[in-house]
Parts: sequence; C-alpha cells; structure tokens
Amino acid sequence: MAAKRHKRARMQKKAEAMPRAYAGRRRFVLLLFMLGAAALVYRAVDQQIFEKDFLQSEGADRYLDEVVVAAHRGAITDRNGVVLAMSAPVDSIAANPRLLRPDADTLQPLAKVLGMGLDELRRRLARYSHKHFVYLKRRLPPAQAQRVMEVAREKGIQGLQVLREYRRYYPDGEIFAHVVGFTNVDEQGQEGLELAYDEALSGKPGLKRVLRDGRRQVVADVESLRMPAPGKNLALSLDQRLQYIAYRELKAAMRKHKAKAGSVVVLDAHTGEILVMVNQPGYNPNGSRSNRGGRLLNRAVTHVFEPGSTMKPFAVAAALDMGIVKPGTTVDTNPGFIRIGRFQVKDHDNLGVVDLQTIIQKSSNVGASKIALQLPPERFWKYLSALGFGEKSGSGYPGEVGGQLRPAANWARIDQATLAYGYGISVTALQLARAYSVLAADGVLRPVSLLRRDEAPAGRQVFKPETARLVRRMMESVVAPGGTATRAAIPGYRVAGKTGTVKKAGKGGYKERKYISLFAGMVPASNPRLVAVVMIDEPRGKQYYGGLVAAPMFAAVMDDALRLLNVPPDALESRQAVRLAEAGTHP
Repeated sequence: MAAKRHKRARMQKKAEAMPRAYAGRRRFVLLLFMLGAAALVYRAVDQQIFEKDFLQSEGADRYLDEVVVAAHRGAITDRNGVVLAMSAPVDSIAANPRLLRPDADTLQPLAKVLGMGLDELRRRLARYSHKHFVYLKRRLPPAQAQRVMEVAREKGIQGLQVLREYRRYYPDGEIFAHVVGFTNVDEQGQEGLELAYDEALSGKPGLKRVLRDGRRQVVADVESLRMPAPGKNLALSLDQRLQYIAYRELKAAMRKHKAKAGSVVVLDAHTGEILVMVNQPGYNPNGSRSNRGGRLLNRAVTHVFEPGSTMKPFAVAAALDMGIVKPGTTVDTNPGFIRIGRFQVKDHDNLGVVDLQTIIQKSSNVGASKIALQLPPERFWKYLSALGFGEKSGSGYPGEVGGQLRPAANWARIDQATLAYGYGISVTALQLARAYSVLAADGVLRPVSLLRRDEAPAGRQVFKPETARLVRRMMESVVAPGGTATRAAIPGYRVAGKTGTVKKAGKGGYKERKYISLFAGMVPASNPRLVAVVMIDEPRGKQYYGGLVAAPMFAAVMDDALRLLNVPPDALESRQAVRLAEAGTHP
C-alpha cells in the first residue's frame, strides 16, 4: 500500500515539473525561429541593396549574350556588271550536346530531317559532348532549316538553334573559276581574287545582344550593339561574253588535240585591262575543289614555259630600235644552220638570203640568232626586261610567278642566240601577252589590271613608235599566204602575230613529241584593240605546230570578240574577196 502511494507521489511530482520543461523548449524553438528570420531579413537586405549590382551582372551573364552578326560579302562582277560571285542567305543548325538527348527517339527524326546518317550524328555529338556548341549542318536553305526546327518542336527535341550565315555562289561556274577563285565554309577567300581582295569583300561583322533561356537557346533580340558593314563590290576587267567564247574554244581545242592543258589571255591594247583569262583543266567552284591534276592552278599566271619563236619579233624590234639593222637589211642564213661554239642552230629549210620580214614570216632561227648576236648583251637584256620579262606583271593575282630572265653577265654567246627564238627564258601567258601589247600600243608598256579601269593609265615607252609599227607590219606577213599562221586570218581584219612551237624540257634535256603550241597576236593590225596569247600544252594529236593548233583558236576567239565589241574592220578588200570566193566568182 505504501509502495503505491510512493509511486503516485512520484508521478505527481513529474507532472508538476513538465510545464516548466515544455516552456523552456518552446522558448528555445521560438529563439531559433527569430534567429532564422533575422538571417533571412539580413540576407534579403544584403542582396537587394549591397550586392544588387553584382547579382544583376551575374544574372545577365546567364541569360544575356553577345552574338556576332555576319556581314554580307561583296559581289564580284565583270566589267559590264554581270555577277560572277554572290552571297545568298543560308541557315546553319547548331546544338548544345549537353542538352540534346542521345536516345534513338530523339536522334532518329533529327538525323532524317538533317539528311545525315544516324551513326554520323551520334559520332559528332559524342566528339563534342564536353562542349556547349557544335554545328550539325551548315549552309542549309532557310526553308529546310525551318523544317528542322519544326520537327524539333514536334518531337520535343531540346538544345537546337538556327544561325543565319551566307553561302557563296558562282553563276558561271568553271568559266571564271581560275580568276575569281572561291571561299571556304566561313566565306573566307581561299583562291584567286576572292583571296587577293578578301578584306575588302568581307566587310565588318556586326554585334547584337540576345536573350537566352535556361537551355542557352536564343529567345529574343535585346539590342543591336554594332551594325554589320557589308563588303565592297569588285568590278573586274574581264568581259563575260569574251570569257565564254574563249572558254568554249579552248575546251574544243583541248578535245581535238588531246592536250594536257591550255591557257588564253586577251588584253585591251589601249588600257592594259585583262579582258579574258581562261585555263584548262578547270573545276567548278560550286562543287568539288580538288586540286587533282593541278585543276585549281591559274596557269596563265602560275605556269611558265619557254616562249619559242614568239620572241623573234622582239629581237628584230630591239635591233631596229638601236639602229643596228635597217628595214631593208638582209641576213644570209645559208646553208640553213650556223655553229656557235659546239652548238648548232638550224632552220627547217635553207631560206638563203632573207630580209627582216621573212625572218619573222618564215620563223628563221638562224636569221633571228644572227641579228641577236649583233646586239650588245646588256642593251638586249634591258629591252627584254623593259618588256616585263623576268618580273611579275603586277596583276595582283595571288601566286603569280615572274618567270626567268638571266642577267646578261651570265650569258654565253649561245644563250644570246637562243634567246632570240625563245629558249633560255621562261614566261607566263600573261607576261607574253603584256609584251605583245607593247608592239600593239606603238611601243608603250602599260600596267595590266584584273580590275576595271575608267581611263587608260600612263605607260612607259619601250620601243620607238615607228619601230613598233614597222614590226607589226612584218608580223602581218605571218598570217598572209606563205606565213606560218595562215589559219589565224580573220576576214575583214588585218591580223599581226607570231607562232611558236616549243619542245618541252625535262630530265636529261628536251623531250621528243612533247611540245607547247603558241600563237601571240593582235587585231586589227592597223590600230590594235585586242592582244591575245593562246598556249596549248602537249597536244597529243597528229598536229602540234603553233600555226595548226593555236592559230585557228586565236582566229575563232578574235573573230567573235571583234564583232561583240563593234570594232570596225580595217581590211574591207579582204572581206570582199572572201564574199566573192564564197559566191564562186573572182575579183
């Protein structure tokens, strides 16, 4: 009984003590809440007042971004405004590999609409899995890019974005490829004038601030920080009509003669502008840009060769200009060859005693050599150098070479002799055309240009005007009956020119059955407007002489060019004779 009373007393004391313990715990919990509230208030005040600028900056870094705005690349046109290269807007699809789910349900429809293989898409995402950005497909038509984003929305695909870019197009394809060149996927010039004038064509990119969401996708443009400055347009000296004619004729000549390569250059004799520059083999800048077989090379300015007999008019002109020979001077070429030391220079036939015109008309190596050997070496070298041989033409084309003209101090007598008929010197087709433009312009050398000119630049007098005119008349005999290039004749026009048939050098000396066929000339000869050089490398057909391979092509190109440019004929009696012959009558 006493034990029960003792137990009840203990329980009563415990019950009386409980309110005091509960009150203490309640005060402790309340204190904790008050401290927490004070901390929150302090933190709120700190963030809203003291750390406001810092936190706003941090937040902006997460949802605001600066994006480069591509500038429109300038167009390239021919001299008449025909577009040769232009940029069109395209869209590129990019992704954030960290947000794009790698499962098949996501990647399969995406790969299909992008036109990619599923494995290819997976490899690309895996390769850049540690990045926030990777291009999936570049330079798509805007409609296709829009379709990609529609599929992404339908399938719930996250992490994709569309970027506006530009793609370069070349409407004339292969015809202008070697001169205009091309750009890479980022529209940076890689070859030709696209490379040479890349800075001017590119312009200056702009900059804008955009708003991104939590997945780093652009959801809105905020402001423009800098407007893009479009690139400048480039007007070339080339004439699209003439370029097409030369391209067509060169392709035909290459097929006919099974040639390895070829080039055609046409200059305006009055201004020095390059109206035509075309080469084969070629390539399509809109498609494959493989350099297999040297297809990317602009051979007219990067390929050197020995010019052969096309040099003979310059040897004669130098001798006339110095007064060493006169217009009526004759040269004895008997017995058809001469010996210079241990070397022999020979003609195809023994021409006997010939005048200067016959040396050019019949292409006498012996006659040209004898004239050259009468010239003081240093003065002969100065004439050749003044014609532009041994140095770049100044066209501005990237990769242009200057050829080779050795100093006169290094010449042996045989070197001086062979220079007269084009061996021991290397030139490009453009250099040779530029030198012939001196004869066409009454002895004045003008700088050449691939850009359109509004007026003719001042030139440098190389030959006396009367010397240039006299040699030009001699060169007309090359195209007349009895000359080596009768197939270069153009009805209604006087043509002055010179053929060249050059053996190609290789290991161990000059190669048999490997030739370069050349024709250099000007029309109309009475007052030349156009100067052209045709070079056919290694014709493998039955014909290989310049008068049979290159001369007919010169005539075909110049005949159409003269009419397109409305150049009046200067040999009406020749045209009348042709008409009468076609009618079956005789004058």
